[in-house]
Amino acid sequence: MLSYIIKRLIISVFTLFIIITITFFLMHTVPGGPFLGEKPLSEAALANLNKKYGLDKPLPVQYYNYLKNALKGDLGESLTKIGQSVSGTIMRAFPVSLKLGLFSMFISTTIGVLFGVIAALKHGAWQDRAVMLTATLGIAVPSFVIATISIIIFSVQLRVLPAYGFDRFEQYIMPGFALSFGSLSFMSRLMRSSMLDVIHQDYIRTARAKGLKPYVVIFKHALRNAILPIVTYLGPLAAGILTGSFVIEKIFNIPGLGRYFVESITQRDYPTILGVTIFYGAFLIAMNFLVDLSYGVIDPRIKIEK
Repeated sequence: MLSYIIKRLIISVFTLFIIITITFFLMHTVPGGPFLGEKPLSEAALANLNKKYGLDKPLPVQYYNYLKNALKGDLGESLTKIGQSVSGTIMRAFPVSLKLGLFSMFISTTIGVLFGVIAALKHGAWQDRAVMLTATLGIAVPSFVIATISIIIFSVQLRVLPAYGFDRFEQYIMPGFALSFGSLSFMSRLMRSSMLDVIHQDYIRTARAKGLKPYVVIFKHALRNAILPIVTYLGPLAAGILTGSFVIEKIFNIPGLGRYFVESITQRDYPTILGVTIFYGAFLIAMNFLVDLSYGVIDPRIKIEK
């Protein structure tokens, strides 16, 4: 176990290094700059700003300085929000995205697994067809369309849910549902397929032949093995949802990490782009690592060292 963890940590550090390198150099190839706004600056002012933030140095020197500071935990200062550090912005915005993400993951996981199990157990019946129709719509329809329709129905017409803000529980419902609908649909299809495969295995027939109650067969024997693909999907899903949905946070005016990331790209705020990308990459790597470790807990037959 220890050797596996050490090997994964080394691979994770190397992967994060590649992410930083590719993002840094690709970012500087995009036309424009952080100080080229609607009101043009004089050449002297532009030169002073570039010198202040080290943008006048050659790219390899900037890259070396950024890596050196990043190793110390310094992700730099925002170029567009004067006086705000990138680390401070992430620490303020991430808890907001985290709350929305946890709520969305709860919806997508519980309902997705439940719908998938029902569809598998009622294979070919109307329940199965209803789940598959809903899942197909959820995968085909983008989240911003779901969000827009939700606002029109529940905020404009019925006036039962607020269309913006993130202070009360009612304000979680529409963005949480819009953010989770796609992953919920995918989980339903994934769980249905996995459950159909498991319930036809020999050990399930043996459990039924022994006279075990149906719910014991389903939840203790079948579900435990059928849920492994869901656990695999939860790693990248958690990283994507918990770090913020760019579109949903913008539509519902939620001050999360995704909204800041979009703003930093449009404003060419290089330190913020790099800082959020590093944070997202590290979070995704950590989630995948935890998913791999959870395999051995869910199914003791799996040896994660192999």
